[in-house]
Amino acid sequence: MSVEQVTESLNGLQWFKSSYSGSDGGDCVEVAADLDAVYVRDSKVTANGPVLRVGRSEWAALVTLVLK
Repeated sequence: MSVEQVTESLNGLQWFKSSYSGSDGGDCVEVAADLDAVYVRDSKVTANGPVLRVGRSEWAALVTLVLK
């Protein structure tokens, strides 16, 4: 499985928050993608919080399982 915490700069990624997220700042994650991976972070600690890099095939498998 290809999941790791990212330590390098991720400038230039466009982050997306779930449409189910409320405007009151509740629990939520944000995702961004590039050609090689999908990145996941906690929307409440975006500036200095951890970011996980997930391989595209692993992300696709997760989404497939969730949508079943």
